Amino acid sequence: MTPSSLLKSYHSAYNDDTTSRQCGNMALLPIRTKLRGPAPPPVDTEQPDIIDESLDLFRANSLFRNFEIKGAADRVLIYLILFISDCLSKIAASRVPMSQNEAHKQLSTFAIDNVVMPGDASFPLNALYQAPANRNEADQLRQYLAQARQETALRLVEKIYIDGKPSKWWLAFTKRKFMGKSLS
Repeated sequence: MTPSSLLKSYHSAYNDDTTSRQCGNMALLPIRTKLRGPAPPPVDTEQPDIIDESLDLFRANSLFRNFEIKGAADRVLIYLILFISDCLSKIAASRVPMSQNEAHKQLSTFAIDNVVMPGDASFPLNALYQAPANRNEADQLRQYLAQARQETALRLVEKIYIDGKPSKWWLAFTKRKFMGKSLS
């Protein structure tokens, strides 16, 4: 076994899902959420959704500068990992550590502000993502990404705040940029 074979990035378990709609070449995967939006509800609410997967794989995948995209779900995974990285940077940038409530407010606002997506001039991965085919598809993808970002921000705050303070272990990952990119 070579050292490079030990260093494999983790891919989405939803890459084999053929039932999800696609906008451009991103899958509109089910999300377990109470927030309104176009994301379909999961068939099995006990199974991890793409947001759980993104939070679980964030730390391992953030160590990689290269990532082989194996399907439409990987594109959603990449997008959410980049968003998580931006959220952690926002929390870490605060001179005074944010309380859990303050982080929740800041990240909730950040989640719906300036939702960049494939096809936008400011989207950092346009070379790897296909723009939506038409305005209707673009609106649907923007709404889906906004919904996914909001739910990700909610779950991230719950995950990284321990005893009312952000986990330094999680914030240490702000120094690493997944694929050397950022959404903001």
